[in-house]
Amino acid sequence: MLKRIHDFNDIIRKLRKDLFGKGPERIHTVFVDNMIISTLYGNLTPTEKFIASTPEGKEMIHAARTRMIQDVYQKAPPDGMEELVGAKFVHLFSDIKLEEDIAISVFLFDRQIEHKGGKVDGTR
Repeated sequence: MLKRIHDFNDIIRKLRKDLFGKGPERIHTVFVDNMIISTLYGNLTPTEKFIASTPEGKEMIHAARTRMIQDVYQKAPPDGMEELVGAKFVHLFSDIKLEEDIAISVFLFDRQIEHKGGKVDGTR
């Protein structure tokens, strides 16, 4: 199970790095019923932190880090994700707290994800 969580974290880290130029520094992921819940720490680039220092910039970065990622997943889940968890991806719920640089993503699948418990922090 731990390998599957590590592999899942690698998929979401790579997608975010490719999309935003920086992936999260650490990811904590748990599998619960038909959901995978990931807390992502250290997401923002230095440029994003600078832009977020104004109210307008904060809204722009928040929109990019939430709505943009949801749009990407709505078009198609990342390669290998559904095969890894053995379920069809349904929807992504995502939010970010810019001041603390913490994001949360809840991945919803069409059925319960088989597992024997366990969780992992993925640090890179």
